[in-house]
Amino acid sequence: MQTGADLETILLGPVLGDRACGDCMACCTVLTVDTPDFKKPGGTPCQHLVARGCGIHAQRPPICRTWFCAWRRVAAMPDEARPDRSGLLVSIAFERAPRNCFEGVAIVVRVLPGSDAIANGMAAAMLDTLCDQLVPVWFSDGSQKMLLHPESAVADLVLSGKPAPDHLSQEVAAWRAQYGIFGAAG
Repeated sequence: MQTGADLETILLGPVLGDRACGDCMACCTVLTVDTPDFKKPGGTPCQHLVARGCGIHAQRPPICRTWFCAWRRVAAMPDEARPDRSGLLVSIAFERAPRNCFEGVAIVVRVLPGSDAIANGMAAAMLDTLCDQLVPVWFSDGSQKMLLHPESAVADLVLSGKPAPDHLSQEVAAWRAQYGIFGAAG
């Protein structure tokens, strides 16, 4: 069985040695953490966060030692895509009780509070970079979460099991092959 870290490496690639978090602390505030060793609500700064970063960095919990955003893993993402520079936090999300096959394991692009990533085009550039494989990509602006990959027509056909029109048949077949077992369960 694959562990979460192994699955992240399979989907996003290994952690890149030439990239470091630096002053970025987006994950320490934005993400929900719910592990046996550590819990933190999303949108709330970690209790260990201090002005210069993690106050317990040398003794931080295992989840904080092993979790890396997509910018630390995806070479195609430019330096400007680091979360504190881009206003976007991109990561793999694991949903314990997914509503459909596209929610269980997916890439999530989150717009950080105060970000202008939509207006300046960074969000569109990141989505173009990430929507090139059979991994669902969700976009969240903080108020709602939207499935952007696959496109809604393809997602609807995958979930419904209905026959795909000719122009979508290959794409729908590929998604069904990848996620069909999950689609059958709901």
